[in-house]
Amino acid sequence: MHKPLLLALLLAMAGANAHAEDASVVSPEVTFVTSTGYWEESGDRLSALDPNGTQAEATTKPKSAEGARRGYYKLIALRQQDGTAHIHLQQIEATPAGPEVVSSAELEEFSSLRAYVTDIRPETSTGVTAQPGMFATVYLKTDPAAREPESWTVLIDDLGDIKVERASN
Repeated sequence: MHKPLLLALLLAMAGANAHAEDASVVSPEVTFVTSTGYWEESGDRLSALDPNGTQAEATTKPKSAEGARRGYYKLIALRQQDGTAHIHLQQIEATPAGPEVVSSAELEEFSSLRAYVTDIRPETSTGVTAQPGMFATVYLKTDPAAREPESWTVLIDDLGDIKVERASN
């Protein structure tokens, strides 16, 4: 009679542990993430981000038997202890074994603002873009008491050049 109750308790505890492990998959400092756009490379070198957020040539694996290497971009807002955020841009390769980070760089344009990020949005929520590159909007406040956030854009063109600037509606 007590066995079903004990079994139910053990299953509930196992489920709680699984949820706790799932919760630690993403660091609590991550406040916003968006994956958007795409890149494709067919040569023996891949244009990648260097740690300063500028373009650099990265030595890469030779292209796969299927042809070109390809992937997408990811923008990540990381909350700092003072409440401001640093924005990181990653270039992710889609491989048969799963996604792999090709490069990652902090976007100093945002860090120097010491801003509070309120949202990051991709150009489209469908995940489909017609051309290589990336476009995303970062909403932020340099004064936490401001009523409305400022809009900033992060643009990567089809050649991999990165531009970060205040949006001009």
